[in-house]
Amino acid sequence: MSEQITPKKITNYLFEIPKTGKMKVPVKIYVSEKLLKKLGEDNSLQQGINVATLPGIYKASIMLPDAHQGYGFSIGGVAAIDFEKGCISPGGIGFDINCGVRLLTTPLKKEEVEPKIKELLNSLFRNVPSGVGSQSFIKLSDQELDTVLNKGAEWAVEQGYGFKEDLERCEEGGSMKQADANKVSNKAKSRGRKQLGTLGAGNHFLEVQFVDKIFDKKIAQAFGIKEQGQVTIMIHCGSRGLGHQVCSDYLRRMEEADPELMRSLPEKDLIYAKAGTQLAKDYFAAMAASANFAWANRHIIAHQVRKSLKEMFGLEPEQIKTVYDVAHNIAKIEEHEIDGEKKKVYLHRKGATRSLPAGHPNTPNVYKDVGQPVIIPGSMGTSSYLLVGTQKALEETFGSTAHGAGRVMSRTKAIRSFRGEQIKKELEEHHIYVKAASWKGICEEAPQVYKDIDEVVKVSHEAGIGNLVARVKPIGVVKG
Repeated sequence: MSEQITPKKITNYLFEIPKTGKMKVPVKIYVSEKLLKKLGEDNSLQQGINVATLPGIYKASIMLPDAHQGYGFSIGGVAAIDFEKGCISPGGIGFDINCGVRLLTTPLKKEEVEPKIKELLNSLFRNVPSGVGSQSFIKLSDQELDTVLNKGAEWAVEQGYGFKEDLERCEEGGSMKQADANKVSNKAKSRGRKQLGTLGAGNHFLEVQFVDKIFDKKIAQAFGIKEQGQVTIMIHCGSRGLGHQVCSDYLRRMEEADPELMRSLPEKDLIYAKAGTQLAKDYFAAMAASANFAWANRHIIAHQVRKSLKEMFGLEPEQIKTVYDVAHNIAKIEEHEIDGEKKKVYLHRKGATRSLPAGHPNTPNVYKDVGQPVIIPGSMGTSSYLLVGTQKALEETFGSTAHGAGRVMSRTKAIRSFRGEQIKKELEEHHIYVKAASWKGICEEAPQVYKDIDEVVKVSHEAGIGNLVARVKPIGVVKG
């Protein structure tokens, strides 16, 4: 447990564990005193220390305001590792490769949608398959699935789902060019084949929201957030069974390739492929293909959301705009200035959102003047936030900030602690309606199992690694 580890306070929102022993860099933790106490309750601080021992790591092992115990890396962990002399670690990306969020704006107002919320949730539930084992309405041949893996959301637009304008508002344009479907196993492909355009289960959701507060009017306008009461839709899901299997496949391959390395690691879940090896290249290509599957997945779900809004409110698809689509579990090959030199790195973001400033080459052209949108979802029943990337994030956290509220209770404990029926009733008392594939899914994702999203976002804003733009609140939620 992490209770013996006492990080040193640097500022009100930054703590540090100095470099000792086998650590190559210190651990930097962006938290408040309140959130730091939660970190002492699990093994996440030790995981931050473990990450600091990885070969080729630069500057710091970074932990963000929503950090909590994960697999290998803590969730809410960031590491920049040398592209030539370092490594790439699946534990620094996660099983749900490119789990992420897409935010859509509509011209609707809260008072138009609330009276019809139950019917809208029923329509969304019909149009977007949800829950464990949910299957897509799209039938893919082997060749088509490979094209999805290689092209991502571009494939979806070519098939008539959504618009080119959506791609301009996607991280990587919705497609990582390094993807190679040939590096994805047949088992992974068979798991993903019938899941394109499905929400899945766990913490994934499709949420109807309204704009509750605008913090920065100018940037909100640039993002399409025009006024309080405006209705937005948030899609949170990832690469489904395909990404999970890719992670499992390559963890096994890495363990088998270097048993001696396995034995020397502080935690076996930190297994990695050394930079420059064929295994590192294969994993990166397979991970990129999984990320493309996830972007295509969210893109098709957005198309189905537009279908429901046309059915219910007569809106044309063009009236529902994509604000942005961000990845939360991913590695990228990026260049960063480190000690005055440009360095090429494997940038691992595990439960972390990219947060880029105005003018950055990877900030989409439509947002070059203001900065990249950052979407931080809350838990079912709480607020979610729209932020904007900053120069300080680029300098201190390799252009990264938090990705959500962060769990404080395991799914097993949540199922023991809550009844789905009761959670649903309590949410309805607050005028939040839930449509779920199972009671179990509601229990696992009860608002009480997460950290305080308001505190997480406050730290991001006060630390300057992602600035507040708007807050949205749920009206209705579709859960797996």
